[in-house]
Amino acid sequence: MISKSHISYPLNPEYDIDMFTEYIQAALEKAQYKVIDNDDEPYFVDVPELDGVWATGCTVEEARRNFIEALEDWIAAHLLWNLALPPISGQTISVSKEPIPVI
Repeated sequence: MISKSHISYPLNPEYDIDMFTEYIQAALEKAQYKVIDNDDEPYFVDVPELDGVWATGCTVEEARRNFIEALEDWIAAHLLWNLALPPISGQTISVSKEPIPVI
């Protein structure tokens, strides 16, 4: 199961935790950090290939942690809705179109 807060998603047996780790690592390697005009959270991070995934923070490290959390939620939503994830530096997470039993 992928568990975020109070929501749990069944994890397809074909998914490998390494697949998620490698995808997130590839995204972090492509991450772009910027200082924005926001006194509360002036650090902004995004990955151009990942439309809609971004985060801010009080420090670069906080922005990075917030980005990882946003990316995990984004991946979970894509998998839940059977949406394809764009490849990043050759890393992909494929979505199975076959239903899986949830026990």
